Amino acid sequence: MPHAASSRGRSWTARDDRQRSERCWPSRAQEKPVSEGLRSNRPSGANALIAVLVAVVLASTACSRLSFVKPKLARSGMDRKAPEVRMTPDSYDSPAAKSRVLIQQGQVALSQGDLAGAAKAADQAVRMAPDNASAHTLAALVAERKGDSAAAGKHYRRAIDLEPRQGSFANNYGTWLCASGRAQESLEWFDRALADPGYRTPAIAMANSGACAADAGQDAHSERYLTGALELDPENPVALGAMAERTFRAGDAFRARAFSQRRLAAAPADRRSLVLASQIEEKLGDKEAADRYVQRVGAEFPAVPGSGNGEIGK
Repeated sequence: MPHAASSRGRSWTARDDRQRSERCWPSRAQEKPVSEGLRSNRPSGANALIAVLVAVVLASTACSRLSFVKPKLARSGMDRKAPEVRMTPDSYDSPAAKSRVLIQQGQVALSQGDLAGAAKAADQAVRMAPDNASAHTLAALVAERKGDSAAAGKHYRRAIDLEPRQGSFANNYGTWLCASGRAQESLEWFDRALADPGYRTPAIAMANSGACAADAGQDAHSERYLTGALELDPENPVALGAMAERTFRAGDAFRARAFSQRRLAAAPADRRSLVLASQIEEKLGDKEAADRYVQRVGAEFPAVPGSGNGEIGK
């Protein structure tokens, strides 16, 4: 199950509260993004695999990395991308132009926590321009916020069918697949995202791919992609969280602690990252620190029963 996103840099990436620096590749000349939103923490554990918007500025470029905290410690933190709005010279009264306005309004509503307003805008945008991939992406993000994963998957898939060479849409769909327990299947979509020369946030897709490869049991792939993601973005929370888990499972608690601390400093904590931090401290013999993390789990994620100790274990 995904981390998520986050990796970051959304159009909405998987970071919850802030936008990270990221290596940007030139965008296509004809595309002029109007706004771009920020990442979400994929339940990187919920970690927390797209997204709470922090900025609303559309960009042409990840699950997604919006961050969605799910009760069962599935990877959440993966990064998804927000809808991209391309300004073209068509009539302001055309369905396409009206759809773009609705998409922007939906993004703003979503960033402000107005789920009903975002849902209304997404529904109208899709009905007005059913072949607009960005409209389907907004609808998918809204569906995920509502907890309707099946509907989200249909919209993410429709978006990539409409724009098969667009890296951000491929990353979003891969993030959804991984979060839905289809980690092996997701890897192909992250590679498709990376194959797009106009995809401006490769660290996001690499981090998502590395985290999901770990879930799929592909250790060599996981290490290669996570290392690559951290070379591009040393503060990528999805990659840091996945590396913390890898090293902890390998029995290297000291290195795991270092990755865990960097993960918690890079983005708002999700339940999975706090549970792992408590397990690492327990392993290192610091019961007091472990208890502090357990208390944070209860305080910050009260809807999820139990501390989760032992769920990630070595």
